[in-house]
Amino acid sequence: MTAANAVTLPVHGGLDQPVDRIDPSAAAAAEGLAAVEVNEVDRTTLYRIADGTLSPIEGPMARADYDSVLGEGAIERGGRKWAWTIPIILPVTDAEAAACTDGARIALTSGGAAFGVLEVDGGAFDWDKAAFIKAVYRTDRTDHPGARLWTGDERTKLVGGTITLAPETDSRPFAKRVMGPAQTRKLIEESGWEQSIAFQTRNPLHRAHEYALVYGAEVILRENGKKTGVVLNPLVGQLKGDDVPAATRMDTYEALVENRLLGEGDMDVELWSSKGQDLNDNLELVGLDMRMYYGGPSEAVMHAIYRQNLGFTHFIIGRKHADAPFDDKTAIWGDFDAQEVFENLGGGLEIATVNVGFAAYFEELGRVGLMEANKDKTSVFISGTKVREQLVGGEFPDPRIMRETTAKILVDFYKTKEA
Repeated sequence: MTAANAVTLPVHGGLDQPVDRIDPSAAAAAEGLAAVEVNEVDRTTLYRIADGTLSPIEGPMARADYDSVLGEGAIERGGRKWAWTIPIILPVTDAEAAACTDGARIALTSGGAAFGVLEVDGGAFDWDKAAFIKAVYRTDRTDHPGARLWTGDERTKLVGGTITLAPETDSRPFAKRVMGPAQTRKLIEESGWEQSIAFQTRNPLHRAHEYALVYGAEVILRENGKKTGVVLNPLVGQLKGDDVPAATRMDTYEALVENRLLGEGDMDVELWSSKGQDLNDNLELVGLDMRMYYGGPSEAVMHAIYRQNLGFTHFIIGRKHADAPFDDKTAIWGDFDAQEVFENLGGGLEIATVNVGFAAYFEELGRVGLMEANKDKTSVFISGTKVREQLVGGEFPDPRIMRETTAKILVDFYKTKEA
């Protein structure tokens, strides 16, 4: 049942509905066509185009959109500029590029099996990786995880156009939690959320991470008292090798949700009660099957676009959002660059961002709070490196840092890696 007061944001780019490029006949339509073989990351991205997460684009970017994103931080649709900060690309080999002429229909294959068709717009074009990295990562240096995504790719051409893909089957154990715009917009409407706030993560949650979602939800709840959806919205697509795999991370999130632990001890219970709501009643875990770019401020904008297309009204931007430093551990961006980038976008974006600063457990408060509001108090701090060492060694970190349910799953995970 749809609630009358439920609010979903408009689709990015001025569309009435999210893009839908799924067609059961797409694989059969690819028969006999010249083929482009895609890797696992390409395939994931193409399906996020097809399900509307990357609306308004209908395929990998052709030259005009690609240049507009790198040069202006925007794409143009309907005579307006819309914020867009990382080109959505499909790299191809030189041999594949030869068949990708303007207007050509190309089979998209994965492991040799066709799963869709690309209608080429403008033909293949050269991929200037140095210019791409400079514009997206704001540095010429390539000694960081984001740049290596591209410098490690031997393909040197790009091709864009409009795609049509066959339906996808997700057999991962957490597949029921993975949703695209059609499912999340239905969730909002059926839940009757008058506003909703999403939190992006690619890591198991420390209590300080968890608090970013709690704090963000309480900011907007305090402002207007509207029924507030609280969405833990981790990326479950491709990550770099030392990140915790999605299946393990999802287990940690499920434990928080099932045991109603998110915000326990840290939330403003009086606030939620005064508005007649319960944080954990309003909490949903929704996986977003998208890869990471490790792109800092540029990726923060893309993360916001994804969430607008999912229909959420607010998105949390934390310190060092989507951050990954240089190999010498120096920072590429400032701690709050990913928040400040929204003050000067290249085009329109309707989702509202909620900035959240550093958080920690404070002895005097007996709970987690923001550093900026508790400068005179005693914080309990353990570095991320130390927490990881403890988990790898089979030791549970201080529960003021990480909840025991999360720690147990991670300790068990690292034991399996040693076996």
